[in-house]
Parts: sequence; structure tokens; C-alpha cells
Amino acid sequence: MHYIELIALFAVSQYLLFGAMTGNARRKSDLAAPAISGSVEFEKMYRVQMNTLEMLVAFLPALFVAGQHQNPVWMAAIGCVYLVGRFIYWRAYISNPSSRTLGFMLTLIPIVVLAALAIFSVVNALLTEFNIQF
Repeated sequence: MHYIELIALFAVSQYLLFGAMTGNARRKSDLAAPAISGSVEFEKMYRVQMNTLEMLVAFLPALFVAGQHQNPVWMAAIGCVYLVGRFIYWRAYISNPSSRTLGFMLTLIPIVVLAALAIFSVVNALLTEFNIQF
């Protein structure tokens, strides 16, 4: 069962897609690198790309650790919520940045759930290893 790996690869692919869209927005705006301001449309796409990168740093390890200790199908399903949340965030941020809350929450909540499950699982495994029971 490679559900976790598939979701991780989809998340990286999504980030790369947002990067390509950022490059396209730069070309359309005639904004020369390394500038990141001067075109509102570029700046919005750039922020989507950077926010996605910021979230990936937490999402990927939480997904892999939780997926190793918990039911991988359920962890992959939580990962799907993250992916959908990123697309909602992107659409909202491009049209009206103040409407990004739903997409952000559909990104943040799966990360928090995965991280909590990962921490719980690892701590439980360590306690079991040392024969500590509560």
C-alpha cells in the first residue's frame, strides 16, 4: 500500500505546479527577477507558492510518521483534505486574499491532526519499548 507516498508526491507536484504558475505570472507581468513586488497578480501567486512551501515543511514529515504508525488509508485521506485545501486556498487568494480562510484551515487542520497522531504514536511506541504503561 503506497497511499502515503502517492499523497506526498501529489503534494510536491502541487507545489511545483504553483511554482510554474508563479513563473508564468512573472512573465505576464514583465517583472524582472529578483523583484517580488510591483505586480499585484504576481505577488498573489508568489504568496500562494511560498505559503505552500511553508506548509509542506510541516505536512510531509507529519504525513510520513503518522502513516507509518497509523492506518495509511486514513492518513492518506487526511492528506487528500490538505491537497484540496491548498487548491481552495490558491483560488481564494488569487481572487480575493481576504477570502483564503477556508483553504488555509483545510490545510492547517490536517497538518495538526497528522502531527498529533504522529507524536502520539511515536511516544506510545517509545513507552511500549521501555515497558512503561499508564
